[in-house]
Amino acid sequence: MKQINAVITGVGGYVPDYILTNDEISRIVDTTDEWIMGRIGIKERRILNEEGLGTSYMARKAVKQLMQRTQSNPDDIDLVIVATTTPDYRLPSTASILCERVGLKNAFAFDMQAVCSGFLYALETGANFIRSGKYKKVIIVGADKMSSVIDYTDRATCPIFADGAAAFLLEPTTDHLGVIDSVLRTDGKGLPFLHMKAGGSVCSPSYFTVDNHMHYLHQEGRTVFKYAVANMSDACESIIERNQLTKDEIDWVVPHQANQRIISAVAQRLDVPLEKVMINIEHYGNTSAGTLPLCIWDFENKLKKGDNLIFTAFGAGFAWGAVYVKWGYDGKTNNACSSNHKRRYPFFQCFWVNTRNLIIHFFVIFR
Repeated sequence: MKQINAVITGVGGYVPDYILTNDEISRIVDTTDEWIMGRIGIKERRILNEEGLGTSYMARKAVKQLMQRTQSNPDDIDLVIVATTTPDYRLPSTASILCERVGLKNAFAFDMQAVCSGFLYALETGANFIRSGKYKKVIIVGADKMSSVIDYTDRATCPIFADGAAAFLLEPTTDHLGVIDSVLRTDGKGLPFLHMKAGGSVCSPSYFTVDNHMHYLHQEGRTVFKYAVANMSDACESIIERNQLTKDEIDWVVPHQANQRIISAVAQRLDVPLEKVMINIEHYGNTSAGTLPLCIWDFENKLKKGDNLIFTAFGAGFAWGAVYVKWGYDGKTNNACSSNHKRRYPFFQCFWVNTRNLIIHFFVIFR
């Protein structure tokens, strides 16, 4: 019997319309556009600022686009995993809300929390469900509304984080494609350096915790920077060695978009040119669990079937790792008339493709 692999067969994404620029940030806290760009590498970030909308809203947008692009039937989805640190509620899970909103009646679903490494963990977890042979279609989502846990009077964190979501569809294949290998690690010594002080069972909400800004993310940047570069690099090097890859055989490194200097340092450690590194932090900021799939959503058009991708991330815990993926389809042909491709196609061809997709979308969602 041939080995079953989990291949990525589609991607969908969503970022809010509202753009928070560095100039606006500099009017809130003592910072400048030059400092933010030089130290972090972010020019702007997207913020979900509509009242009453949370992480599930962005996840729903991403999953609906994913299902439209892959022409998936909601009744065929077996499992949904949502990686998030900012769920709509403490309970129920954001994944369960997502299933109801998208009409996934036959799927079971759960949330996964590993902060910025959440999507990396979800990717390997979803792949293992596919490898079992029992599940045929698994959706994994990385979604975070980080603006809901950021103190906008804290200049150390408010320029960094943003909101966004993206999703992958995993399906079985017997070809040598898909999620090939992973190195995932956790070390709880990172607790003092990156955490939220209150809101959990150790320190429940109270007037004191609210008045003292204890429900916002706290980060000691220098320590996190040091551990992030070392651990992401080590995990990638382990993947490269275990799979006997040469540096020339690596087509893309897909790093967590935490900080431009972290990304550059990891690329330098791996001896991989920045031209082979997916970077979109300048426009989206750090969306936590959303960064990795949003990179693929952004760069999908450049991917070719058989490309070797190494995903890597680092987050609170500390939690980190790397996943080796052999890409499963040609991005250009799979998403012919996305916004990044319209210039390459005649008007009437794009009109027909978009009209066809719209009809499929309404049939799938509202039938």
